[in-house]
Amino acid sequence: MRITLVISNLGTGGAERVLSTMANYWATRGQDVTLITIGSEEKDWYVLSPKVTRVAMNLEVSSSSLIEAIRHNAKRLRRLRGHIRASRPDVVISFMEMINVLTLLATLGLRIPVIISERTDPAMHAVGGVWSALRHVLYRRAAAVVMQSEGLRAWATRLMKDTAVRVIPNPVEKPSMLSPRTMESVGANKSIAAMGRLTRIKGYDLLLRAFAICAPKHSQWSLLILGEGQERRSLEALIEQLGLKDRVHLPGWVREPNSTLQNMDLFVMSSYYEGSSNAMLEAMACGLAVIATDCTSSVREIIHDGVNGVVVPVNDIHAMASAMDRLMTNQAERRRLGSSAIGVIDQFGVDTVMGMWDNLVAETCRMPKTGMCAVPLTGQNSGSSL
Repeated sequence: MRITLVISNLGTGGAERVLSTMANYWATRGQDVTLITIGSEEKDWYVLSPKVTRVAMNLEVSSSSLIEAIRHNAKRLRRLRGHIRASRPDVVISFMEMINVLTLLATLGLRIPVIISERTDPAMHAVGGVWSALRHVLYRRAAAVVMQSEGLRAWATRLMKDTAVRVIPNPVEKPSMLSPRTMESVGANKSIAAMGRLTRIKGYDLLLRAFAICAPKHSQWSLLILGEGQERRSLEALIEQLGLKDRVHLPGWVREPNSTLQNMDLFVMSSYYEGSSNAMLEAMACGLAVIATDCTSSVREIIHDGVNGVVVPVNDIHAMASAMDRLMTNQAERRRLGSSAIGVIDQFGVDTVMGMWDNLVAETCRMPKTGMCAVPLTGQNSGSSL
């Protein structure tokens, strides 16, 4: 089967991580995989299998006016259409709202089934009036839309038939060095971890203020936030303001975060909203006790409060500080929660989640409406050009 994947770039985000995992999974199992990005390869963070055909359009540029935006997007559409046709796909899968719209436009008339996927909570994530309108018009043309949790399904069913909406969670890989966390090692470092882009939605300001409440009582504990982004300067200023300069570290992205996470004692996901948190799953897979804000339905679908993690209200500094204080104090509870958290490897392992994608792709290519999985994309009947 020929599978073409489309995304903005292969930078450090969660959507990029999932799509690269999907590409590598299929390519190593003999599928013909092409991965197209609007941006260049310079932003690539995740490593692709050499069996994946990588196409970088190098057209991820900002626009200073509406006219310029229209011109840039017209160019992207022409190039994207050409690359999709050249890859001769049986199915196209695109990630993220703007890329979904571009992909659906670029494939008009090509008679290729397109699966699109939202990678955040669309009810919370504003995309602008024009893109929102295009999404409402074009999404119904997709063969299927994939949401990350059952709680997000309702949003998608307002745009298309319920049968076209699928819920497929993020996959989590078993850490390569994972071994049972020994009783002696847990608590030895007295370190809290967080991970993700340094952006407003991740709620790191909330995390820092909660840690500042706990810090005087737990003088040996430190906080490590892995990630990079436009909020770095404001976060550094807040760290200085709270008197935490020697207790909080922002090392940026690390190539193998699992090796860092396995040396931590507690993980906090402080987001204001999410689609589904890859970082939270990775931390749980590493056997960490996790505190997470109730920022998306996927949190409640993954974490059973008090069993394999702790859930606190969104934007509640004192609730987060209280949960952190309790787990920083109680090593036995951290161990118990971490031991249960590892269960996400079985529930959301790569083979399990990719089995869901395999089923969706197979069903999509058998759909009577399209039934076009081997249609040649050359000649006069291959669709008009943009």
